[in-house]
Amino acid sequence: MSATGTSAAVWELLDGGVKGVAKKFSQDRGQALVTAGGRAVVLAVADGHGSRAHFRSEMGARWAVEKFTSCARVYAQEAVRRGDDAANLPRLLAEARTLPQQVVHAWRRRVLTHEANSPAHGGNTTSSGPAPAAAGGSAPEADLAVYGSTLIGVVLTERLLVCWQLGDGDIVLVDEDGTTRMPLYTGPDMGDETESLCEPEAWRKARLHWQPLTGGGPPPGVLISTDGLSKSFADHEGFLAFASGVRSRAASHGVAAVQAQLPDWLGHAAKYSGDDATLAGAFPVIGRTPARPGPDNDDSH
Repeated sequence: MSATGTSAAVWELLDGGVKGVAKKFSQDRGQALVTAGGRAVVLAVADGHGSRAHFRSEMGARWAVEKFTSCARVYAQEAVRRGDDAANLPRLLAEARTLPQQVVHAWRRRVLTHEANSPAHGGNTTSSGPAPAAAGGSAPEADLAVYGSTLIGVVLTERLLVCWQLGDGDIVLVDEDGTTRMPLYTGPDMGDETESLCEPEAWRKARLHWQPLTGGGPPPGVLISTDGLSKSFADHEGFLAFASGVRSRAASHGVAAVQAQLPDWLGHAAKYSGDDATLAGAFPVIGRTPARPGPDNDDSH
């Protein structure tokens, strides 16, 4: 509900994922949840790299989603609390720019805690062979590449949309009329190389989309996905048509019906791409009174 008590958007969420064909398990993780008393959405997907050099990347992806969600919930609550006043937008933008560094540091701490208890290489090797001793003969540094993962995250309120992206994957905004936009799209992927949380100062490579929602219309629907979904389509236009169709079907049949079909759709995509496919999304429903769960009882899917 807005500060003046007028009609508000409540959020209906999508969240699903499937493993790639012939894979033992998925390296993807995803989450969609409401927070700030039902007035904000947090979305996240992460894609562990999955190759031999990244053999713990499913852990890296899981912790990427966990740490982003933890940081983004705090940001979302501030965005709801202060977002009705345009004078607060510069401060919120500055905080959005610092969030990737917070997430990367939190992710690294979680990885290093795990490494301290269960070294990926038994404490004496790296992914490329024996680890050299650190200066002074101390134990070698952890091989963060073992946990490498991409990350996409979103915070969405009635007044503000913020998207962050590190590495590959896709963010699609879908308006009520089915119009689609990809605010951080940089063109088709060239090979399998991508930015990663495991790189030094990885936050510097994170991209930001900042969009105050001041046009008077409803917020856009937002779909985020790992690249296993978009790679299953023959061309970029086909992927955008899929995103538009998801919103159209949600409007005509309800989000619950789309959620029920999502595993089949993602499974079909995984057959074509051979890769894991994970999607999280949110659509606004205007005019209903939002539920107000307590801070420890936010809905999640």
